[in-house]
Amino acid sequence: MIQDEDFNSINKSSEEEEWVSRTQIKRQMEALQKLGEKLIALKPDQLAKVPMSEALAAAIEEAGRIKPRSSAMKRHMNYVGRLMRTEDAEAIQQGLDLFDASKQAHNAVFHKLERWRDRLISGGNDELQQYLSENPQAEIQHLRQLVRNAKKEAEKGQAPAHARKLFKYLRELAEEQLNR
Repeated sequence: MIQDEDFNSINKSSEEEEWVSRTQIKRQMEALQKLGEKLIALKPDQLAKVPMSEALAAAIEEAGRIKPRSSAMKRHMNYVGRLMRTEDAEAIQQGLDLFDASKQAHNAVFHKLERWRDRLISGGNDELQQYLSENPQAEIQHLRQLVRNAKKEAEKGQAPAHARKLFKYLRELAEEQLNR
């Protein structure tokens, strides 16, 4: 039979494992609130790609209508922080990392697209065929026209407006592939 002292010692050890200091809880809540601030700073099209509940999405949309640096905004940020407690913070952080230009994955994709743009402009039909084999969802005629216009532009030494359009199209195709 378990004695009262043994029972109390068992209870204390399980309580100590679960115990978290108030300071630690405050730090966690501040981290969630900062994550919410990052969400508010996103553009609407980026925000749509981050996994979150409808309540949090509505609160973030509402934040856009509140004057920054006001007491109302401070209260609203506290509200967003409370909503963040029920969200999957890791999934939201991963979604934010996709848009953070300082992250290596984003930079790698960006540089790959730049290399493809340069290869398509400087290369011949072989480069175009290779790109199309890797990206069958691309519209062939549209891509050919963008490449042709960018080549003419480069030959004339003009500003790279068509090269930017080509890059934008390549980026859109890459985003489509990621969303599948």
